[in-house]
Amino acid sequence: MPEAVIEVEALGKTYRTSVKQPGFRGTLRHYFRRQYREIEAVRSVSFRIARGEVVGFLGANGAGKTTTLKMLTGLVHPTSGRARVAGHEPFRREREFLERITLVMGNKQQLLWDLPALETLRINAAIYRLDEATAQARIAELSELLEIQDKLREPVRKLSLGERMKCELLAALLHRPEVLFLDEPTLGLDVNAQDSIRGFLREYNRRHRATIVLTSHYMADITALCERVLLIHRGALIYDGELRGILERFAPYREVELTLDAGVADEVLERFGEVASRKGRTTRLIVRREDVTRTLQQLLRELPVSDLAIKDPPIEQIVGRLFREGSLGEEGSAEPRTP
Repeated sequence: MPEAVIEVEALGKTYRTSVKQPGFRGTLRHYFRRQYREIEAVRSVSFRIARGEVVGFLGANGAGKTTTLKMLTGLVHPTSGRARVAGHEPFRREREFLERITLVMGNKQQLLWDLPALETLRINAAIYRLDEATAQARIAELSELLEIQDKLREPVRKLSLGERMKCELLAALLHRPEVLFLDEPTLGLDVNAQDSIRGFLREYNRRHRATIVLTSHYMADITALCERVLLIHRGALIYDGELRGILERFAPYREVELTLDAGVADEVLERFGEVASRKGRTTRLIVRREDVTRTLQQLLRELPVSDLAIKDPPIEQIVGRLFREGSLGEEGSAEPRTP
């Protein structure tokens, strides 16, 4: 069995929050006799991640992804369960542990706004006790990989969002961590910048055999970097496996692409399934798996079909649909809208 660098067992986090009723009376009651309720952000999550793996951590907003990452980096103490990362208990925040991990959040920054990024890098090198030669060598390597050699001496406020994110990654990886926790690292970036970040992470993983846990709402990040995904829903881990396995478990429907000899109204096509798209005489229909055979027979019998193909929908469409429609059942099964 491969060496596990992250081990999580029945990890849970419950927050206690006060409840206030509206109005003046509610304010007085809240002040003198405060009431509380418990919010279970993460529920008994367990998994293991081997050294060198790149794992996607997926879930809708509020599913528990960031809370889990904060527990694994020691920023939040778990209510229950246990976790070990790189041989350490995260919440102890021991220096050796902090030197072996990094956390990058797409909506947070550590760079000093009015100074060149190089100044922040020098501060980080001092914090991690890197000698000047080692720091310069790593800055040169990472800046070349990120293609920002000529941007390090410019004030951070003058950099584009993509350039700032690259500098953030450089600062976070200067101490060469073994474990990378990346929370939406491409948030808000344009397509070219996103692609550049993905290429960098792929190469960094190859060079240094770093373990990467990645959360992202851009499915292109996940499909480009991750073979394995963890899927969390309402605080509970409902899937741990290969990315392709999501098709079998969470996609009880297929795509039917048909080309017609003559035009047909949308209302007619909607009798056979959900119309996903139309371009000229070519239409993509979403059809439940159990209805595919019957629907194909009906299509061929009733419409002027010149070409027809059946395929599984793209991974990004499946996951996006699940999160967008909230179509995950309590038992972790998918319940897409019936066409």
